[in-house]
Amino acid sequence: MREYDLTNARWHTSSYSNGEGGSCVEVADGVPGVVPVRDSKMPDGNVLVIGGSAWAEFVGAVGTAGL
Repeated sequence: MREYDLTNARWHTSSYSNGEGGSCVEVADGVPGVVPVRDSKMPDGNVLVIGGSAWAEFVGAVGTAGL
């Protein structure tokens, strides 16, 4: 399993987040070729690293579904 240096990753919370500790994910940029995803309530917890093309496909599908 490959490890990624997330020291300089810039994390972003969804604009749909209510800012009150709700169920939300954060994604990071600054890591070439992949999109790190984590639980906003557990920023020191595990990170799921998704390939860039798979993430783009996911985002496109969610947008098409109107979610």
